[in-house]
Amino acid sequence: MRLETLRGDDPRDVLRALRGAVLGAGPAISLGLSSEAADAAAHPAPREVPAGTAVVVTTSGSSGVPKSVILSRSALTSSALSTAARLGEGAWLLALPASYVAGLQVLVRSLVQGHEPAILSGKFSAEGFAAASLSMKSSVGGVRVPSYTSLVPAQLATVLDAAPHDPAVAEALRSFEAILIGGQALPAALAARAEALGARIVRTYGSSETAGGCVYDGVPLDGVRVRTVDGELQLGGPTLADGYLDAPELTADVFVEDGGERWYRTGDAGAFVDGVVSVTGRRDNVIISGGVNVSLDRVEAAVHSVPGLERAVVVGVSDERWGEASVIVLGASASAGVSASAGVAGLDPAALLEAARAAVADAVDAKARPRQLEIVPQLPMLSSGKPDRQALRRLFAG
Repeated sequence: MRLETLRGDDPRDVLRALRGAVLGAGPAISLGLSSEAADAAAHPAPREVPAGTAVVVTTSGSSGVPKSVILSRSALTSSALSTAARLGEGAWLLALPASYVAGLQVLVRSLVQGHEPAILSGKFSAEGFAAASLSMKSSVGGVRVPSYTSLVPAQLATVLDAAPHDPAVAEALRSFEAILIGGQALPAALAARAEALGARIVRTYGSSETAGGCVYDGVPLDGVRVRTVDGELQLGGPTLADGYLDAPELTADVFVEDGGERWYRTGDAGAFVDGVVSVTGRRDNVIISGGVNVSLDRVEAAVHSVPGLERAVVVGVSDERWGEASVIVLGASASAGVSASAGVAGLDPAALLEAARAAVADAVDAKARPRQLEIVPQLPMLSSGKPDRQALRRLFAG
């Protein structure tokens, strides 16, 4: 099958191309390339991909190393149909980049369910979210059409910050039958704020390799298989990608065959008990500090329990004494009134750091306490809405 590279990620262009790639005879489309890479790929010899391929999504994932994930029509539509079976059918609002798998799936669900998606273009804002959300109200035969959307935690936090002061934003939050939250762990404090405002939040777990979220609130979607091997979560079922483009060795390492079934090695540590998935963090997001293995995901979860640090990021840095240590990084725009100097509203960096160190000592281990707290003007973000941890590590490498 022929593969065409889309230049840019205008959601309307992606939607038009998806109609042929998912519902028609193709061609398959390539998404997620940087503008430079897309320019270089604009006029190559036609590429061929496996029959049945709909989309190739290029993503850096958590490692910072680009990977091009091959997703078939079958995987994408299986995911869309399983989501409808779990949540119900309705209209979807696209508030994420269309080149990101969660945004891509919003468009696929819309195509499969026969509803034109609402599209929020440009830089995300609470006001834009409210306007797009409230414009979706429609009915068929006098019955209201349910609406859904998908956000990352940073977007949810932006909306929650505005909702108490803007009735339209609060109404928009409550208007959705479900708001899927994925891309990274949702801090408990954000979830509690959303619930208090009447938002119906569904935590999702998955990746590009599983055609997006395939576990909702800990429960796998229909047909999705889960197991743990040596503490690593592995996923199987009809939503699995076919592998990685031009990377047979990586494909063989990540997608394994066992007893005639394919499994995706997630790289996440976790458990699957009584039908419920729990994720404790990335197996590779670990530092060795003073000879002790420290999970930065667990440290970050404890840090998020401190008021004012719900949107902080924890990264590992080198340390002359301990080998490695962790640093809390907070964007000034998300610092809840904290300044880099004396602080305001009764909060200051030193007090926040001490509260975070105490929380980590209680929840993880005293040896895992962060070394310092740094406030930057703005956290670097990936196009997917996740913090750019690689950029933060480079920033504090010294």
